[in-house]
Amino acid sequence: MPKPTFLDIARRAGVGTATVERVLNGRGGVTPATVEKVVAAARSLDYPRRLPEAHHRLIRIEVILVRPDATFFARLSRAFERIAATLDRSIAVHRTFLDEADPAAIARRILDPDMRRAGLILAVPDHPLVSAALRKLEAENIPTVQIVTEISGTSGAYVGIDNYAAGRMAGLLLSRMQRRPGKVVAVCHSQIYRVHRDRVRGFFDYLMETATEHFEPIGALFGYDDGDRNAEQLLEALKRWPDLAGLYNAGGANSALNDVLRRHPLGRQIFFVGHELTERSAAALREGTMDVVLDQAPEAQARRAMDLVLARLNLHDLQVENPPIRFITFTAENL
Repeated sequence: MPKPTFLDIARRAGVGTATVERVLNGRGGVTPATVEKVVAAARSLDYPRRLPEAHHRLIRIEVILVRPDATFFARLSRAFERIAATLDRSIAVHRTFLDEADPAAIARRILDPDMRRAGLILAVPDHPLVSAALRKLEAENIPTVQIVTEISGTSGAYVGIDNYAAGRMAGLLLSRMQRRPGKVVAVCHSQIYRVHRDRVRGFFDYLMETATEHFEPIGALFGYDDGDRNAEQLLEALKRWPDLAGLYNAGGANSALNDVLRRHPLGRQIFFVGHELTERSAAALREGTMDVVLDQAPEAQARRAMDLVLARLNLHDLQVENPPIRFITFTAENL
């Protein structure tokens, strides 16, 4: 294979050949960000010459997440950990967990990290402060990828399932498979995540479009993905609506809902659709307290997000397509 030329490296890095020459000959006058792009491009083309030591700094990609105690985010974090272990030693993946209830702190971290950062992947609540910070970062042409849930008013790449479609799927399955006529409710975290807003909207849109005398959509209950709150909300719903027939959990804390249904006299008559396949939700499917689980494949989301950032940094040779991640429908029959 012929030795790559300055022109090859320049095309890969998106700069001029004069810039490549200055970087690889250590003559200075080039911004650190451009230096990193040129060196990364040279490495990806197996440029045989030893690069100056000053250029062998780590390329850091930060991943900002919330709720390390939540099963989904724990899965997502482990996925990034596994991906990081497969990357070149010149690339470091730094995971940062922040408080979802403190959008000001999230916005500050987006704009002012405590490290030199080449790219950013984040899954955080949708808030005007976060949106403004992310727009500013995007304007600086720093690669950013939103994962799991989108931030309003931003233009960066989004990686995740089609959450509106997932909500509609939940509505379709419930309307076709529920065990008895009656009322239907949804449970979600709150309105701070677009992912949950989209799922609940899709769920009720489908039910309203296909409305029959067999079920009556009621509305959404906000449990903040907290087990105790979710359980309290469901118990109150069962007390208020004895004819409750369907339940859709668009967020987390399925275990608490399953515990209520397991103990309640009417629990086995309620058709329950939730998200994320875990050991507990799989057990609930086998037991019959849960009927359908829509798994959003966080491992696939993490891999796609990392590929997109690496491509933006000219560290990925192939073009990365980004259609919605396919969610997987599980029942007791296909575990």
